[in-house]
Amino acid sequence: MSTPTVALGAKQRTPVRPARVLLHTFLVVTALAWLAPLLWAAFSALRPYSETSEKGYVSWPDKLSLDNFTNAFEQSDMLHYFGNTLLIAVPAVLVTLLLSSMVAFYVSRFDFRLNLALLLVFTAGNLLPQQVIITPLYRLYLLIDLPGITMSGKLYDSALGLVLIHVAFQSGFCAFVLANYMRSLPHELTEAALVDGASVWRLYWQIVLPLCKPAMAALATLLSIWIYNDFFWALVLISTGDNMPITSALNNLSGQYFTDPNLVAAGALLTAIPTLIVYFALQRQFVSGLTLGANKG
Repeated sequence: MSTPTVALGAKQRTPVRPARVLLHTFLVVTALAWLAPLLWAAFSALRPYSETSEKGYVSWPDKLSLDNFTNAFEQSDMLHYFGNTLLIAVPAVLVTLLLSSMVAFYVSRFDFRLNLALLLVFTAGNLLPQQVIITPLYRLYLLIDLPGITMSGKLYDSALGLVLIHVAFQSGFCAFVLANYMRSLPHELTEAALVDGASVWRLYWQIVLPLCKPAMAALATLLSIWIYNDFFWALVLISTGDNMPITSALNNLSGQYFTDPNLVAAGALLTAIPTLIVYFALQRQFVSGLTLGANKG
C-alpha cells in the first residue's frame, strides 16, 4: 500500500477552537468599549453645536469640520496653560526620579537594620488619601513665605508648591519599583567597582543608574501622565486663574449660563495630545520596563 505524501511547502491548518474565538471576541468588545467614549467625543467635536441641538447627537452629520478645535484652542488660551503644565510636570518628574532612585539605591545596595522599614515608610505615603491632608496642607502652604521666589510671595498659588506636592506623593511608588529592580542587578558590579576604589556617588551615578534606564523610562511615562492629568491639587493649591495647569483650562470653555459640549469635547481631546506624544515617544522603553523580569525564575 502506498501512503499519501504531503506536498512540500503545504501548510497544515490548525483547527479553530471555540475558546480562542471567545477570547478574541471578548478582546474586540473590550477594546471597542474603551474606545467608544473617545470616538464619541471626536465625533461630537467635529460637529457644530447648532446641528446637534437640532438633530440630536445620535444622527447622521451634515457637516464635519475642525472649527471646534480651533475655537477651543483660542478661547481657552491653551498655549499659555500648556506652558504652565510643562513648568510643573517636567521638574516634578525629574526631581521625583532623582530622589526616588537615590532612596532605592541606598535600600537595595546597603544592608542595615532599618532597610526594609525605610522603604515601607516611603511606600506607605501612597496609601494616604489626598483628601485627608488637604486642610493642614492648605494652611501650611499659606504660612510658608517665599518672597522673591514665587509670584505670590508664598508657597500657595505657585508652581513650586505643586511640584513639591507631586514629588512627595509620587516618590514612594517610584522608590519601591526602582528598589526592586536594583535588587535584580548583579552585586558583583558594585563590588568590583568598590575594590577599584569607586566612591558611593560613582557607584550610583555611573554604574547602577545607567542600568536602570528601562525602569526609569517606564516610570517617567507614568509620572508624566499622572502629573499632567492632575486636577485636584491644582484646584486646591492654585487660586490665580493664569497659574492653573492645562486641566483647568477647560473651565474657560464653560460659560456662566451656557456651555457648548462640542467645544468642550474638542478642548478635552486637545489636552490629551501631549500624553499621547509622551507615550508613543517612550513606548519601547515603557513596554520593556513593564516586562523586566518576566522571564526570570
